Amino acid sequence: MAWNVFKYCTALRALGSIMILVVIGIIGFTYYALVVANYGPSLFLGGFDSLLALLVLALFHFLLIMLLWSYFSVVVTDPGGVPPGWRPELDIEKSDGNQEYSSLTVGDSSSHIVRYCRKCNQYKPPRSHHCSVCGRCILKMDHHCVWVVNCVGAKNYKSFLLFLFYTFLETTVVAISLFPVFLVFFTDGDSDVTVSPGSLAATFVAFVLNITFALSVLGFLIMHIMLVIRNTTTIEAYEKHTAPNSPYNLGRKQNFEQVFGKDKLYWFVPLYTQDDMKRMPALRGLDFTSRSEESEPLQSL
Repeated sequence: MAWNVFKYCTALRALGSIMILVVIGIIGFTYYALVVANYGPSLFLGGFDSLLALLVLALFHFLLIMLLWSYFSVVVTDPGGVPPGWRPELDIEKSDGNQEYSSLTVGDSSSHIVRYCRKCNQYKPPRSHHCSVCGRCILKMDHHCVWVVNCVGAKNYKSFLLFLFYTFLETTVVAISLFPVFLVFFTDGDSDVTVSPGSLAATFVAFVLNITFALSVLGFLIMHIMLVIRNTTTIEAYEKHTAPNSPYNLGRKQNFEQVFGKDKLYWFVPLYTQDDMKRMPALRGLDFTSRSEESEPLQSL
């Protein structure tokens, strides 16, 4: 039997909102190393140094704004809960006999079995899962993210992906910008970079932190891009041994639009247009179009 990586997610409660402070601390430390210790003073040197510093600082602050906007959008946005009194229609997902679900029949056919969460005492829409950390069922739940102290679900998944995207760009820019100063540690001390020992140490640590995060986030970002392309979630991918072919895979274009919307101007900001919210039920997390009415939906934890 495969090890259930979600079994011990209740331990994440202990971390609480301290992770938000950790994120802010890392950003603040990086800001000091790049802006205060290095490129801020370079603005007053004149010539090419000032121009380079201006470009680096402009790009850094733009990406920082987008990163923070996306990050706090994930933190404060409700990922989507099951509306009170929601009841399923016909052809809802079948139960696998897990004790969390109740085998209720719909209509005259016993083949239509709906899912029922015994913990929440309510029906569960397709692709929803009960989060042990949040203590409720989350619509199109992907996972509970300790870094944002929130579940990642139907209504904040786009913000989460943008957070990964801008974090990768920001940490890459910081690592490249601090690389010349980082090399000072491996020279004999003869260098055009003139910073204090304390600033040099801060630069060294900031470079290591940012190159590490850039590589880590890149792998995570690639994984989620593949999930979006296949129109699946982390939990569903974990369960693929029970249902290898997702019925929700409608092709790359439609799969992408189910997460980012159809308006191209809003693809890179953690917002949706009102038109997208009205015409795309998947963005609300309750209704999902499948390839075929005969496709077998994915089972749930």
